[in-house]
Parts: sequence; structure tokens; C-alpha cells
Amino acid sequence: MLTILLISFLGACLMPLLAYVIGRGAGMVIALFPFGLLAAFVNMAQFVERGWVKGEAAEWAPWLGLDFTLRLDGFSFLLCLLITGLGGLVTIYAGGYLTNKSPAERARFFCYILLFLSAMLGAVLAENLLVFLVFWEATSILSFLLIGFEGRSARARRAALMSLQVTAFGGLALLMAVAMIGHVLGTYSMAQAVARAGELHDSPWGTAIVICILIAGFTKSAQFPFHFWLPNAMQAPTPASAYLHSATMVKLGIYLLARFEPVIGAESWGRGVLITVACVTMLVAALQALRAENFKSALAYSTIASLGILVLLVGLDGPAASVAMIGFLFAHALYKAALFFCAGSVLHATGLYSLRAMGGLARHLPLTALACLGASLSMAGIPPFIGFISKEFLFQAQLESSWEVIPLAIAVMVNAVMVGVAGVVTLRPFFMGRGKVNKVQHGETFSLVMPPLLLSAAGLFMSLAPDWITRVAIRPAVASVYGRAVEVDLTVWHGLTPMLLLSFVVVSIGALIVAFWRKIHIWLRQTKQFNTYEIEPLWEISLRNLILSSRKLTDALQHGDLRRYLLAVVGGAGLLIAWSVAKAGVAPDIPFPGDIRPGEALVALIGLGGAIAAARANTLLSGMIATGLAGFAAAITFLMNGAPDLALTQFTVEALLVVLLSALLLAVPLASPATRTRAMRKRDALLAISISALLFLAVMDMAAREHVSAASRFFGQMSLVAAHGHNVVNVILVDFRAIDTLGETIVIAIAAVMARSLLRSRGSEGPVPGPEPVHFSLQVAGRWISLLLLLASLVILFRGHNQPGGGFVGGLVAALSFALLALAYGVNHAQRVLRLRTLTLVGLGMLCVLLAGLPGLITGEPFLTHLWWEPGGLIPALSTTLIFDLGVYLVVLGAVLAFHFGLQREATR
Repeated sequence: MLTILLISFLGACLMPLLAYVIGRGAGMVIALFPFGLLAAFVNMAQFVERGWVKGEAAEWAPWLGLDFTLRLDGFSFLLCLLITGLGGLVTIYAGGYLTNKSPAERARFFCYILLFLSAMLGAVLAENLLVFLVFWEATSILSFLLIGFEGRSARARRAALMSLQVTAFGGLALLMAVAMIGHVLGTYSMAQAVARAGELHDSPWGTAIVICILIAGFTKSAQFPFHFWLPNAMQAPTPASAYLHSATMVKLGIYLLARFEPVIGAESWGRGVLITVACVTMLVAALQALRAENFKSALAYSTIASLGILVLLVGLDGPAASVAMIGFLFAHALYKAALFFCAGSVLHATGLYSLRAMGGLARHLPLTALACLGASLSMAGIPPFIGFISKEFLFQAQLESSWEVIPLAIAVMVNAVMVGVAGVVTLRPFFMGRGKVNKVQHGETFSLVMPPLLLSAAGLFMSLAPDWITRVAIRPAVASVYGRAVEVDLTVWHGLTPMLLLSFVVVSIGALIVAFWRKIHIWLRQTKQFNTYEIEPLWEISLRNLILSSRKLTDALQHGDLRRYLLAVVGGAGLLIAWSVAKAGVAPDIPFPGDIRPGEALVALIGLGGAIAAARANTLLSGMIATGLAGFAAAITFLMNGAPDLALTQFTVEALLVVLLSALLLAVPLASPATRTRAMRKRDALLAISISALLFLAVMDMAAREHVSAASRFFGQMSLVAAHGHNVVNVILVDFRAIDTLGETIVIAIAAVMARSLLRSRGSEGPVPGPEPVHFSLQVAGRWISLLLLLASLVILFRGHNQPGGGFVGGLVAALSFALLALAYGVNHAQRVLRLRTLTLVGLGMLCVLLAGLPGLITGEPFLTHLWWEPGGLIPALSTTLIFDLGVYLVVLGAVLAFHFGLQREATR
């Protein structure tokens, strides 16, 4: 399964390139990929059929409880079949539907839809809740991209944002639920969470966990009051609507609720909430489906009603409810995807959206009309289609449950409305209103006709010959949901039963709705009270008020005054430190003064003098010199106390700071009028003295105590043994704590991108005026000094594992080399020598850092476990640590130069 998932994501990235090359006929070729995945899952049917559970796992971060664990049982197997099978049909249909799009747009759509397919597979296969959460959020993001595929459309952008806002809210709720489950149980295993539902119920977090799970499921599956995003999501291209919003993504919420049904049912009110919300959703969706004017909107509201039925079945008790839920989920995926395909073909052929404007299309689109008729008969529950069997299962589950008659009455009414909608979306566009449409823009093609015809035929033949699908998919899925084997009889005729009578009532009422649809529709459209109580305007008003409140709060806190920011941060930190010391009730220890080392004392006094001079400096130049003096004093102090790595980094930073500030000296006035009043300066001085006193006492207290660090002893002992390095500092950075360094490197890369964006927004990166005249000695010796610095940076990089140095300080020295060139000869000259753009360097560096962790992962070790190769002889030992360090070197080089080049451009402009 891990292999299938990796192939799926890899193919999702590569197949669009193939589609771009092939052109219009790419859909048929690309479809072979999801059909290949379908074949791989069908090959596992022998495991599922026997009721076995297949699991695979790969360690990722076991100390966090994050293992990439996958689990295939009957329920996930059924969904994998639907995801891959419908995914193949969607790609075929998209190939014909997107013929008027450019090759780049078609390739982009295939990329999104295949990535979504992969994310859905990951979600239904994930056994670890953290992994499940990642794939859950990936489906929301990819749905956002697909809904907003037509980026030029304001409606599409609005619908995409709305769907992302609602589903992201549910994702946050799911994140809280997962965190609480991990806290209570000490594991993130989904199977463990379900099996230990009693422990979750008995814990103080039980109620909160269930509420968060319900919110997550309701938002994903468009349940009231979160239902409004789904009809708006119909702005997506029709292939995406058929795939995401009828058969896959919206079913993910049902999947979550069904998986955690024992946890929800453990709460006395859990099932009641499911059934109540489901009934309200069904009623609201049925009413809106009757009011809908748009072909796709009518299907969208009927989808919401169907999702409400599925949530109702999750909430009902008894084995019949599980049978009905699985049967209805399967049947709905077949007929609703087919109906969306037919709707897309009509829109593609006519350009019309309103049902009232359509008519007589059967003679222009005969095969589409046939497919729509078959899918509608299944949706209406007409025998012998599979939709009829699923409706009988639904009524049987309600009759056998312990709930009262109200949910049954609501289900009968809502199913009657679905019969009416099925009749309206078939009869009115295709078989009524002859002459309304005299010609079509696009005729039927194989790609547009084959998918809906195949799904309609499947809805018929799977009810007539249900043995294979029942044995392989339906029965194992029911057993997986219910917890033990349940007999499933997927046949059309069960005799004269109460379920058959209810089906007859539903079809009869539905037929009346079809007959009087126009009057019902017009009356509901003219009744303005329905618009008054819609949730969508309330959501938008709430969101607008939230944004206004956030803006006011931001204006109050983000006032733009750096001094006030520093006052809040430094003052707040000082108060917290003082409060914690006072709360502890201990006084700091002051060490007994021993022998004073004159050299160190003199360096400390020089640094103190530099700090005082910097605080009292009146000009930029004097402040720069004084600050540099304090910095060099700190570097010398590091050097004198056995920290050469820190000293080397500090020296480089101070030199680089001088170069960076020098680039601004010609653009920034050396002296500026005072902006601080005497009272402000006194307040600043008082704050500085207070913080200095706290720091002084902390340093004295640390110096007076005995320090026995197990971490220091471990790293000192294991540096050479485990990581083949004498330089403990560098070994910690690139080996023992490489994940931390990776995070810091990512932060530097992000800072480089932001610096480039901010500084570039003030002007282009094109040619700028030449540099201002600089001293003759700098122009004469600049190239040689720069070359020496660059060579030194490479030496520092390659020696870092055993001697003071490494990628970070090496990158700083290299940046100093090119910054000096830019200062002497201009940015254009420095860029020509550098040859690569700064962000290209950053990107290459991040690639090296990430690639350095893959060899260890491939060998079965955790990510960023470094490998060594010691051939012996004249060939030195080689390691992936060098690749990692090289990546850090390039990221630091690119980030610093992005700042420097941007600043110097501003100065010369």
C-alpha cells in the first residue's frame, strides 16, 4: 500500500506533463494511471474478502507518535475502489470536457485531480490519526484549487474561499480531537481510539472529543448549518464536481463519522445529535432542491440530502443501518457521478445553466439522455436499479432501529423529493420543451458519453448480478463498520414487504412532484421567507465582522513603532523573569571572586565601553563603530573560553554587518535630528538598567553553580564514535539535531523570499546606476580579497566536521565575499560573478538539505540519519553530512545576498 500511495503521488506529478505533450486526447491515456491503481487494489480483494486487515507501516517520528501507518479493511477497500475507478472515468471525461482549454490549463487540471485522488487514498488508508489529518487537510486545499480553477471568475474565487474556510474550520476541530485522543490514550492509532471508546468516554476530554469529531464530519460532508458551501462549489469544472462533491471528498466526512461511530455512540447524546442534524439537513436540502433553477445546483442540493441520509444511517443502531449506509454510499456514488457527467455534457453542448431554458436535447444528445435516464431511475429507486435496493435497505434500517417514526417520515418525504429531482433533471432538459434548443455548440464524443453510460449500466447490472461486488466489497465493508460479519442480500426482489410499500409511496409522491414541479418551484421561489433564514448570508456577515474586528485589533497592536514593540517585548520578558524569581522565593548565588584574569577583564571592559558608546551615539557611523567594538569583544571572549566556532561566526557576522551598513551610508543620513524626548530617554534607560541587572544576576548565579550536563557529556563522548566528527558543535548541528537545523534553514529560506519580495517591490532587478565612488584601495584589492574570502569559505565548509567551521559560517564568509564585490564594483558586477540568482541558491540549498536525509530513510532509518562511506587509502571518508552542510551554506549565501543586493539597490537608486 505504501508503494501504491507513493506511485500515486509520483504519477500525479508526472502525468500532467504527459498530458501537456499529448494534447486533446490525453484523457484516455491519463485514465490508464488511476485504472492501474484500481487493478492494484482489486488484486488485494482476496485479503479483504476473507475479512482480513492488511497493514503496512514506516517509521517517521516515533517519539512524536507519528508513524506512517496504513490499514486496508473492507470499508477503506470499498472507498479505494470508488476513488480509483471514478477517478479513471473523471480523467476520460475531463479529456473531452476541457477541449476548449489550453494545454497548460488541461495539464493543471489533471495535476489537481490526480493529487486529490492520491490525497483521498491516503486519507482512507491512514491508520495513524496524524497522517489521516494531513491527508484530510490536503483534500481541502486541493478542493479549493479545483473549485477556483477558473481563477478569472469572481464567483469561482468566492466559492473556493468559502469552501476552504468552512472545511478548514472543520480541520481545526479534527486537529483538536486528534490532540486530545493522543493525550488521553497515549497513541494516535485510529483502531486503538475506536477500540478504547470507553476510555475516551470516561476521560474529562470525552465530550470535547466527540464534539470536535462531529464538527469535522459535518463541515466536510456539508451538514446543516455548514451545508451552504457545497452548492457554491459547483463553480468547479463539472469533472471536479462529479468527483469531489458527489462521490469522494464529501464522503470523507461520512467515513470519519462511521469510523468513530462507537466513540460518538458512547456519549448518551451522540446518536441523537447525528440523527437530528441529519434530519434538518435532509429537509433543508430537499426544500432548496425544489427551489433550484440551475442543473448542477439541483444535483448539489440532492447530494446534500443524500449525505444527510448517510449521516442518519450512521446514527441509527443495528446491523441493518450499517448495511444500508454502505449500500446507499455505493449506489449514490454511481448514479450521482453519472448525473453530474450528464449535466456537464449539457452545459458543454448548450452553454445553458437554467433547467427552464433547456428542452428537446434528446435528439441532439441521445446517448447522454440515455445515460441520464438510467442514472435518474437509480436515484429515484426504480427497480431493478441498485438505487432501489439501497432505498429498501434504508427503510429496513429505520424500521428495525430503536428510534421513533419521525426520522422515517422525514426520510420518506426527502426521498420523494429526490425522485422528483431525478425526474425533473431528466425529463425537462432531454424529453420536454421540444424546440427550445435547436442546435448545440459541441456534439457527443466518446470521452463525454462513455463515463456516464458505464456508470448507469453499472447501476443496473450490479443489482442484477451482485455476487462479486457483494462478496468482495459490500459485505466486508459492512463487517468493518459494524464490527462483525453481517448477512447482506443485495437482490432486487424481497417479496411484499413494508419496505416495498414505502418505496411505492416515495415513487408516487415523487411522480406528483414531477407533474406539478413548475407550480411548486415558482411558489417556493416567490416565497421570500426562505431567503431570510438562509445560513450563507449569516456566515458572510459573521466573517465580515470577524475581519473588521481583526483589523481594529491589528491597528491597535501593529502600530508600526519599533520602539514600542521593543518596549513591550523586553519589558514583558523582564517582568516575567522578575515575577518567576520572586515566585520561586530564592535569591541568586553570587560567586566568590577568585583570581581575576586581566586579559578577559580588559576585553570585557572594552565591550562594555562599546555598548555604552553605541547607546549614546549621535550618528550612524559612530553607532556602527561602537556596536562593532562590542561585537568583536564578545567574539574574543568566546575565543578565550574555548568556543572557536562561536567566535568564528561572531567575527564573520560583525564584518558582514559592517559591509551591509556601508551599503546604506550613502543613502541614509549619517546624523538625524533627535526623535526621543528626555522623558522617553529616561524611561529607556530605566528599562535597560533593569534588564541588565536581571541578566547580570542570572549570569552570576550560573557562574556560582556546578554544571553537570548529561547532554554535553553524551555529545562529547559520541561525537566521534557515532558521527565520525571531532567538532562537537558541527556534529550536533548536522547530525544529532539535524531536524532542528533543518527548521532553522527553512526559516532562513523564507526570510530570503520575503526580503526579495519586499525589496523588489520598490523596483525591478534590472540594471541600476553604477556604484558610488569608493576608496581606491578597495577597488584595487577588492577582487583579490573577495577571492580569498570565497576560498576561505570553502575551506571552512569542508573542514567543519572535524575543526571549527561548517556550512553556516562558511555561507556567511562567502556572502561577505560577494557583498564586498558589490560594494566595490556594484551589484550588477557581483551578480555576473555569482552567475545564479539569490533565490536560486536558496532553492538549491533547500534541495540539498532535503536530499541529504533521503539515503537514511531509504535504508530504513529515520529521516536525516546520515550515512558514511570510508573506502580507505587516499580517498577520504564521504558522508551525507557534507551534502547537508552544503545545503546550509547555499541557503545562507543566497539569503544574505538577497538582503545585501536589495539594500544596495535601494541605496544607489
